[in-house]
Amino acid sequence: MSNNKSSGFTLIEVLISISIFSILSALAYGALNQSLSTSDKLSEKIDRNQAIQKGIRIIEQDLMQLAKRPIRSEIGNTEINALTTNKVNGYAVEFSRHGWANHLGSKRSTLQRVAYNHIDNKLIRYHWNVLDKTYSNQIDTNELFDNLDEVTFLFMKDNNEWIKEWPPIEVIQDESRAILPNAIKITFMFNDLGEIYRLLEIKQ
Repeated sequence: MSNNKSSGFTLIEVLISISIFSILSALAYGALNQSLSTSDKLSEKIDRNQAIQKGIRIIEQDLMQLAKRPIRSEIGNTEINALTTNKVNGYAVEFSRHGWANHLGSKRSTLQRVAYNHIDNKLIRYHWNVLDKTYSNQIDTNELFDNLDEVTFLFMKDNNEWIKEWPPIEVIQDESRAILPNAIKITFMFNDLGEIYRLLEIKQ
């Protein structure tokens, strides 16, 4: 009598194989999805860090080229300090700087008036096309970065004391117009990256 047996899989074996394959596929998909998600987050973090570093470099370049050049007020009756934290004009800090590139050879100074302000968790840079600006002059703005909870500027006096406002209140007004600090410390408090600070020595 023949004892031939079927060489095929039973239904149970097929179902078990399908179940195992489904589980492995789900695990593989989950791992791939997690890998892609991690890669996206890493890419976003890299982009974020690069944007912040770029913004900080712009601020450093501005402040490392401070100019002892006061400007006339918008209505022309008074002078505004070369560097000031007077918030009457609505800016956290405002100053004159050297080194405004003139690649097109335009008939203008290489000095530039710049200001910074912290608005709606964003750091905004402002600059004007003329030093002695009026209310009719256009203001160019540039958002350097967002998610910024706070930014503070500290200024070092000749006696190495750090102060929050510039110029120092004890300096005679006429002499304070062009006075610059010996150093500036900028502290950024980001809600996603924490605290970052820069300490800049200012050339006199």
